[in-house]
Amino acid sequence: MTQASAAASRPARPSSAWTSWGQWLALITMTLDHVARYLATDAWGMGWVDSSVGRIAFPLFAGMVAWHGLFNTRDPLRYARRVMVIGLVAQLPYHLMPREAIFQLNICFTLGLGLMAGAWLDRLTTRMESGALGQARLALETLAIAAAWYVAGFWVEYGHEGLLLVPFFMLAIGQLHRSGDAFMARLEAVSACLPILLIAGLMNSSDMAKSVTVATTLVVLLLAAGACRLMPPSPITMPRRMWLAWYPAHFAVIAAILLATGQAALR
Repeated sequence: MTQASAAASRPARPSSAWTSWGQWLALITMTLDHVARYLATDAWGMGWVDSSVGRIAFPLFAGMVAWHGLFNTRDPLRYARRVMVIGLVAQLPYHLMPREAIFQLNICFTLGLGLMAGAWLDRLTTRMESGALGQARLALETLAIAAAWYVAGFWVEYGHEGLLLVPFFMLAIGQLHRSGDAFMARLEAVSACLPILLIAGLMNSSDMAKSVTVATTLVVLLLAAGACRLMPPSPITMPRRMWLAWYPAHFAVIAAILLATGQAALR
């Protein structure tokens, strides 16, 4: 098969218009979750936020990172590094949030490291088919990835389960996008969705939080299965600077309020 015919046989890149809605929803639900968790008192009556709308943000962020890593960037590793640069900027105000852990890396590191693992997983089949990856090299790389996942899982937000969300999203979304109309292809695509749904169900403790996380994951998978074609772009495009700055900026505001009220976790 020539390069031209191989390119013609690949599925067209799917529409990413839905991510313009996803950006607004992810920032709003994340901010509500953090306000309810770190600032709200019992008198505010926001205790329900953490186990409901607050559980939308992380799987939605992970789904969008996986989507862009597959379809909208030529270099997923560079994209992952940009995500973690945002995490570095946000780490100091994030560290001031009251929590049990003495030290924890914020969600940008969870997403960035997950994207690195997902990029490795996405290229694995191609490298094996081309003969560029022998069995010994595959075993060595797999061992290194597993060791990094085990160690990093103790230090990042959402832990070991969170680190698996982006690579499993990439596995499922990629399979759904590439699958044709044949029964076996559809069956393989459905099978590829099972790991991400399992992880989404394991990530939280309460039934409400589990349900919201799994439902959000299912919506992203439905978009990958073709529903993305039905989504128009958001009428209000989020400014790029706002998208990049909101995560560290909103933590800085919360940290300033906590410092002013003497509630910051000075460790």
